[in-house]
Amino acid sequence: MPQYEIEQYEIHVQKYRVEARDEARAIKRLYDGEAEVVDNGLEYVEVADDRGMPIESCPDLADALRLLGEDAEEIIPSIRCISEV
Repeated sequence: MPQYEIEQYEIHVQKYRVEARDEARAIKRLYDGEAEVVDNGLEYVEVADDRGMPIESCPDLADALRLLGEDAEEIIPSIRCISEV
């Protein structure tokens, strides 16, 4: 039986600390890479179902998923890529 590697979009959070005069400047410094990570762990939040593979790039896979009862209308939810290994 073949094996597959699947990349799935997930939402994680990371906490940062930064000095700034106000919240907007703090966020700007974070965006600019000037914030320090508070800890080295990412906290899992949820699967990102709003991102996925466009069905135009894999119509046969989308059809097969629909036959299995899965949603695959515009994207294959949460899947970035899949490959046989």
